This record gives sequence, structure tokens and C-alpha cells, in this order.
Amino acid sequence: MEKTFRFDSLPENKAGLAALPEAALTDPFAAAALTVAALCRYEADPAAATDMLNFLKGPQPLSTYEIQFLRDRLAGKGYKPFSFFDGAAPANNYTPTLPYTVTVRDNPYSYTDENYAMLYLTSGGADSPRGVKLRKKGGQWFLWEQFLLSDIRTPAKDDPWA
Repeated sequence: MEKTFRFDSLPENKAGLAALPEAALTDPFAAAALTVAALCRYEADPAAATDMLNFLKGPQPLSTYEIQFLRDRLAGKGYKPFSFFDGAAPANNYTPTLPYTVTVRDNPYSYTDENYAMLYLTSGGADSPRGVKLRKKGGQWFLWEQFLLSDIRTPAKDDPWA
């Protein structure tokens, strides 16, 4: 199954994220899409992005390790989360088409563990999909782990070979 989510604009803080209909977190696909939206804010405002991710994490906020991981993986590479939106590619420096559109997919192995789901998103700069693991508590799905920030192809503006 796949679900596509469209955002006219990306949230700038936790209140903006929480106001989105997807923020009910009753759909794991929506929670995965919101993870990308929250990560997109990191370069401009790390504290706001962290607050949004903590909202998505529910009862277990980001650990010190996870915060350091975000800093390490996104330092000078704020384009990475934008690469998951439609139209974003190395040739256009990962500039997505508007409205922001992201597709989240499952596969036959997405639900092997009870109360967990591993869903996948495709980056315009990677050859294989990247995962977001979610955990169900009550009727809501929360971010458990994300595997979205591995390196991708260099944007054209930064590629000396382009």
C-alpha cells in the first residue's frame, strides 16, 4: 500500500505541526510523512525541529544520541529531508515541486513485529527507499526510529563534477 501526503507549506514549529490533520497520529503513514516535514525545519531552526520530532515521538523524546545524530547528519546537508518530496533531485539542488508531496509505502515485511510498522520513503538522491519505524500506543502511531539521513547524491551546486 502507498499513501501520498500534500502540504501547501511545511510547519515551522510544534504548534504548526500539531495543527495539521495528519498530527492526530492515527495513521502510521501520516506519522512518517510528518517526520520528513519536521526534519526539513532542522537547518533553519534545530530547536523547532527537535520540538516537532519530540511531538512525533510521543512519550519517549529524542535521546541525547539522537539529537547529536541529527546535528551530525544534517550539518551543511539540510537538503537531505527535502529529497523525499516529489520533484526533488540532485540536478535541481533538491528543490521539491509545490505543493510539497511525499509518498509513504509499506511492504510485506512492514508489520512483522506487533505494534510496530516499518514504512518506506524514496529520496530523489538515493537508489533504495529509506525507512521510518513507528510504534503504536493506544490508537496512535509514534516515531520510534528514522533511517532517512544517510548520505545521498550531492546537489548539483555542490558537485565539482556536475
